Amino acid sequence: MGLISSLSNAVSGLRVNQDAITILSRNVANSGTPGYHRQSLNVVDYNSTNATYARSAGVDRAFSQSLQTYYNRQVSDAASANVVANYLNKLQGFLGKPGDAGSLDAMFGSFKNSLQALATSPDDYPTRANVVAEAQAMAQRLNSLSGVVQELRQETETRIANNVSEVNAMLISLNEVNNRMLDLGMTDTARAALYDQRDRLVASVAEVIDVQANYRPDGTVALMTRSGVGLLDNGVSTFKFTTAGALSPTSQANIKTSDSKVGVLTLTTPSGLTIDLVQQGVLQGGELAGLVELRDKVLVETQNQLDEIAAGLASVFSTIATPGEAAEDGLGATGLSADISHLKPGNDILLAYTQNGSEQRVRIVNSANGDDYVDASGQRVISVDFGTPPDAAAVAAELQSRLPGLAITSSGAGRLQVLDDGTGGTRDVIGLTTRGTATGTQSGELAMALFVDQGNSPFTGDLDGDPPQIVGFAARIAVNPAVLADNRLLVQFDLDHTLGDAARPEHILAQLNAMTFVSGTSPAANAGRHQLNGTLEQLIGQTLNYHGTMIGSAFSARDNRLLTLETITTQMEEEYGVNVDEEMARLTELQSAYAANARVVSVVKELLDTLFAST
Repeated sequence: MGLISSLSNAVSGLRVNQDAITILSRNVANSGTPGYHRQSLNVVDYNSTNATYARSAGVDRAFSQSLQTYYNRQVSDAASANVVANYLNKLQGFLGKPGDAGSLDAMFGSFKNSLQALATSPDDYPTRANVVAEAQAMAQRLNSLSGVVQELRQETETRIANNVSEVNAMLISLNEVNNRMLDLGMTDTARAALYDQRDRLVASVAEVIDVQANYRPDGTVALMTRSGVGLLDNGVSTFKFTTAGALSPTSQANIKTSDSKVGVLTLTTPSGLTIDLVQQGVLQGGELAGLVELRDKVLVETQNQLDEIAAGLASVFSTIATPGEAAEDGLGATGLSADISHLKPGNDILLAYTQNGSEQRVRIVNSANGDDYVDASGQRVISVDFGTPPDAAAVAAELQSRLPGLAITSSGAGRLQVLDDGTGGTRDVIGLTTRGTATGTQSGELAMALFVDQGNSPFTGDLDGDPPQIVGFAARIAVNPAVLADNRLLVQFDLDHTLGDAARPEHILAQLNAMTFVSGTSPAANAGRHQLNGTLEQLIGQTLNYHGTMIGSAFSARDNRLLTLETITTQMEEEYGVNVDEEMARLTELQSAYAANARVVSVVKELLDTLFAST
């Protein structure tokens, strides 16, 4: 090898060492920068006839597409689980835990104790005043909790709107990065920095909505959701959120966009196609998915349960249960008959009969919705339009078609009669009870309208309104103003009735202990819901236990997602991150190589100087 070749090789080594030290210094300077990927110099050896030398051939950046894809997925899932857990944690703070001061079960227990004291001392003014105060506290607590639920739902809409603005900005930035990636004149250093920016933006988009990233050989990236809807490819898709304004318990999502009363989240592709992300089930991860789930399902379920409790509270006090009277047809068929003329929309009839020794229970509801199903307690529920006023003959005809094994007729004006199969002996009618609603306080009935709806109207459970009366009732329930003005009405169920009679308080306590409720309606409407079943006290306990379990599950899901994300992040740091100790060791190697190459240059210079001097 000649001197010139040796000099050329040494100089090439100096250049490569200088480039490597530059990259090393960049790695060390960015060792704590989030999203920075370790860089290294790609060195190529060239062989010629007279020499071998090295040249820099660009910068390599630590990157694993499979690792990055898994990371993006975990970012989406963790963001969704985290936002759900955070909101449920807020909700738990308002609901309280079972037995806590201010929790529904503790307040109901205090209310029930006040009624028991009233049954002992009905003529004591302070005792009656305490019942009224406890009733007000229960109603106001339900009002307050309903308000909290709607505030949280409103918060989700605000965050959805903010997320939409952020993700649109990030997609625009990512598109700009893609365009810059196509610049072939860009230096390797600038391109590596652009790669880091690209990956940070993709991860930021993944926090908002689930994404699948297609990393292309030219450095650009295409994004789509897991369900296959394009976000970024040949153009940028645009998110849009149209708010519905202030949300109330009646503001609920509906499979029909025209009937939905919540904000609408859409995506418009570059081709002009607009997709409703919620209606078409596009969202599968990211914070947007968690927020939509909270707004349309989780918090709505909480409101539903509060409404069921409020409805049960009103019904326990106002329900007039009237057992049927014995009836027969003179030919051996026996059964019961009842007056249904006083039943209002939402009121019902409880029918019980045996068939081949097995008890069958049927609840007949005054409603035109046409439902016919078996509820969570195993009771069949049939909706029949009673008419206004109730038409017993029409009701009997409808029921006869639904229950052909019984003889159902109208035995007189406003009276419904149900008889067994007589000598057949396979069916026996064992119960027929009408349940109407007391609209006043001194009608001669032990039941009373202690709790009322908006405008002091009675709660009958009307299913035919738009929406049904129970929807949002927890936000509207209030104590009857007449009772607030005169607490003697808690005892006096008739004009000038003695204050020493405990019949009304005892009746109400009996109702509290015996009257049962089943939440929801048809199985189709209850899909995905947690149904309540039992007495009012049991409904309250089930609600608190359900939320405790749900919150625990949400925390567990969040912790698992975050642990998985932490694990994958640690793996990425090991593969992508900068180990300063390793870089310092590498620096020592480069310094030695630089010194060796410099020494070769120096020796060659001395030899050339000597050679030229001798000539």
